[in-house]
Amino acid sequence: MAKFKIPSNPITTSKTIRFPNDVIENVEEAIKGKDCTFTAFVVAAVRAALESIEEEK
Repeated sequence: MAKFKIPSNPITTSKTIRFPNDVIENVEEAIKGKDCTFTAFVVAAVRAALESIEEEK
């Protein structure tokens, strides 16, 4: 059995951004009933977009 390691939270910075209402509605619908926050969804989507940009280089 692997040893339990207490996870650390990543360092974060708060940013205020504006989303079109339809994007907010679509994200909220996509995460409804799932163990996911709006912020976690957006961070994952941005990471995927950045990875895609890197792959295109």
